[in-house]
Amino acid sequence: MRRFVIVSTTVVCLLGILGIALSQGRSELANPNKVIHSIIGDQNEGRNLDAHGNAGNAGNGPPRGSNGISYHGGPVMGVTTPPRIYYIWYGNWGGNSATTILTDLANNISGSPYFNINTSYYDSNNKHVINSVAYGGSIIDSYSRGSALSDADVQGIVTAALTSNRLPTDVNAIYFVLTSADVNETSGFCTTYCGWHTHGKTIAGTDIKYSFVGNPDRCPSGCEAQTIGPNGNAGADGMASIIAHELEEAVTDPDLNAWYDQRGMENADKCAWTFGTVYTAPNGAKANVLLGARNFLIQRNWVNASGGFCAMSF
Repeated sequence: MRRFVIVSTTVVCLLGILGIALSQGRSELANPNKVIHSIIGDQNEGRNLDAHGNAGNAGNGPPRGSNGISYHGGPVMGVTTPPRIYYIWYGNWGGNSATTILTDLANNISGSPYFNINTSYYDSNNKHVINSVAYGGSIIDSYSRGSALSDADVQGIVTAALTSNRLPTDVNAIYFVLTSADVNETSGFCTTYCGWHTHGKTIAGTDIKYSFVGNPDRCPSGCEAQTIGPNGNAGADGMASIIAHELEEAVTDPDLNAWYDQRGMENADKCAWTFGTVYTAPNGAKANVLLGARNFLIQRNWVNASGGFCAMSF
């Protein structure tokens, strides 16, 4: 029989104009956080998946939680050691300031009031996520699998980076495959999702967490919040929001069996494309957080406390 694994709880696509996003969070979309399934192997063999494609509560009893999101017993990242971020720059990034902007994001999100929201989440030993994440470095992949990628290709890109030792095999990391604007992810980038995260138990013989984030310059009306980003690169600024979203989810639900609500929505999904209080950056674009020396406009995350709410800090 076919064995399906959930590829992601995606960020919402078809964002629309900034005014709508900031005021309404695109609540008018019928299913803004559609769960995407793909056949990518047999890593779920012998496991009973629920209606959302998740692996259940890992034998740790019924879901726990009273803040609009529940814990289902699976592992959580970053409870003792800071998780690491690795970037795989796929395609053509020559001369694109995104490489600097997004590296600055990875280097400065740790210890921020924004990342501190994750400390409201805990594992089966009641250990809470710590407010720390490390940037582990990056590599360039110049179209090793062409410019039209399947979900399996994305996993293959990560696998090749590890088996070639171009990046270390790190079970405490999230590997982001960042594709240039001329690259398409054929399972639904720009039409159904803007990015996703998942894990693969058979990558380099271990459980590796990874994410796909495409350059939204390919579909600015679908995956960019504004036509001019606070760092002067709309594509990179759009990717920053999606990376932050997927990072929050990968930390609190790395194996897709930890934190999500009764609809299968992970923490960042519950706040997708809402930004809270915004301010005007020096170049006239909107922003809502300062990380290091840069302004960003990134999606809020769900605080697992006080009944649960969307916020930019905790």
